[in-house]
Amino acid sequence: MPQGPYKLVTVNNAPERAYRLVGRIVEDVKDKYTIIHAGNAESPEAAKSVFEQIKPDIVFTASMWSPEQSSKVLAEAKAVNPNCKTLALPQGLQVQQGPDAVVEFIKEQIPGLIGS
Repeated sequence: MPQGPYKLVTVNNAPERAYRLVGRIVEDVKDKYTIIHAGNAESPEAAKSVFEQIKPDIVFTASMWSPEQSSKVLAEAKAVNPNCKTLALPQGLQVQQGPDAVVEFIKEQIPGLIGS
């Protein structure tokens, strides 16, 4: 029986790419976790209102944001839901290694993230 469901919000200025990549991840982990991609904020500035609306269980920030931007966004997610699990993709991962590297990085992080 998969764990969840978990509501996921991404912070990515390319929402269609975020939905596509998360769709691959959701499909690959569906036997262990039920993850629903509930929304996307297109900028760090837009994130807080999305978090307040959706109250996510999990938040991923994309690799286009600086560590400072990601830290601020993830702190806002925790302020809305103290139990929210957060993950910042390493800056530049998508550009340097491509979408497959992003999918693999997230899939490697999920067990520790949800289990923590």
